Amino acid sequence: MVLTGPWHDEPMADDVRSWVGEQVRNKVIGPDASRRRTELFDTAEPGWFDDDAPIRRVHADASMFIGGLRALLLQSLHPLAMAGVAEHSDYRRDPWGRLQRTADFLAATTFGPASQAQQAVDRVHRVHRHVVGTGPGGEPYAANDPHLLEWVHLAEIDSFLAAHDRYGVHPLSGTDRDRYVADTAVVARALGVTDPPETEACLRIRLAEFRPELRGTRPARTAARYLLLQPPMPLAARAPYGLIAGAAVALMPTWTRAPLRLPWLPVSEAVVLRPAGDIVTRTLRWATTV
Repeated sequence: MVLTGPWHDEPMADDVRSWVGEQVRNKVIGPDASRRRTELFDTAEPGWFDDDAPIRRVHADASMFIGGLRALLLQSLHPLAMAGVAEHSDYRRDPWGRLQRTADFLAATTFGPASQAQQAVDRVHRVHRHVVGTGPGGEPYAANDPHLLEWVHLAEIDSFLAAHDRYGVHPLSGTDRDRYVADTAVVARALGVTDPPETEACLRIRLAEFRPELRGTRPARTAARYLLLQPPMPLAARAPYGLIAGAAVALMPTWTRAPLRLPWLPVSEAVVLRPAGDIVTRTLRWATTV
């Protein structure tokens, strides 16, 4: 039997797609998404990266929704990085604002003209100057510390790569994976990372070197519960967000589960969560492709 009727009309499908895409963009980019897109894309000024650069392929893909959440969970395992977030971030009071600022930074540095990319980096530097304090063990921290900046960078690119590998429309080849890591090193240096990795092999080495510094803390577990179980969004959006959260947890390394009190259910992750992640990523890609 072939279904017909208004729900199967192509114009209505386009209207639904347009509406969903607008809602996503307004939440992730902000209410001035159209104006910001014009500033970043409608310009003759060259950016930091060529059009075919792997960083643009990865950061333009809907898998970034999953990769971004995984990055936040992984980053929280460094006690000093997490202390800075817990004491200075407004992620609980204004989570959408924080998401929009992060998305704008990634968009400006990845796709925008060089002047916009540098302005985005300068804004981060200005904010980081005020993020100082004392960690749970009495150690001082500063957001501009190159060592902490490196951890945040490593956790991000490892997460973006992992999500793109699993959910990206065109996963990167081995050569392009190294090119991606090298691309992200350009941004990392601008932020203050002293010697960021430029190959995937070096990325793996650096991540392993950080392992002795990582542990689960009460602020990290509180943040994980908030991100995964108490998202600040309407009920209608919680089901798809739950799929994104489940897919992000399924991509977390096994050794991270106990410190953050995350479940480890390999059969369920393979049979349920990963296919669900495919569905939500494809839906987001369909809705946000213009």
